[in-house]
Amino acid sequence: MSAPAPAPGPTGPPASVSDESPATDGALPAADRPHGEETPSAEDDRRNVEDRYRGWSVEAIAADVAARSHPFHVAVENLVHDFNIGSIVRSANAFGARTVHVVGRRRWNRRGAMVTDRYLDVRHQPDAEALHRWAAAEGLAVVGVDNVAGALPLETVELPERCVLLFGAEGPGLSEAALAGCDVVVGISQFGSTRSVNVGAAAAVVMHAWVRRWVFGQQVVPG
Repeated sequence: MSAPAPAPGPTGPPASVSDESPATDGALPAADRPHGEETPSAEDDRRNVEDRYRGWSVEAIAADVAARSHPFHVAVENLVHDFNIGSIVRSANAFGARTVHVVGRRRWNRRGAMVTDRYLDVRHQPDAEALHRWAAAEGLAVVGVDNVAGALPLETVELPERCVLLFGAEGPGLSEAALAGCDVVVGISQFGSTRSVNVGAAAAVVMHAWVRRWVFGQQVVPG
């Protein structure tokens, strides 16, 4: 027997939502964003969204997600058309990142995003230097994530509350230009035989570490 349709959230969708994308400068072009879609009813909504968003328009969901986002951003270098970028976008949506910055190539493989990019501010930065300039102007610390020499163990570092979590491409990791502009570089401690953790998995680990610290208040004890 099918379950009854979930009741709408206590506040419902925003009363007024702009027709424009929530992204501003650096936003991906309109051709890359969905448009002209009809909003399904709550009973017929089979999209990959939480039950409380059933029956909401794409614009209304995106506006609500943006309003409840956390003050950390995610950036990933798109140097080799990495298929992991979609997975990173999906995790960024789940953990409430404010923005995802795709650095390098503008086009990226969306398959792993499972259409979560429709509800998230995804911007393009032409190169690492442009990302670092943007972060400096916004007063955001840049935290590079890569198991390179000199990287501090993520488990012993308190991530800044207002920051950009910067990830490299699968395989080559962060570029020299990306590393050069980081305020701190952290690595995820590993205990097996593999040389590195998949970048999509690494991004989820680091985003969750931010959430544990700044949403749940679980402070890091330096090693």
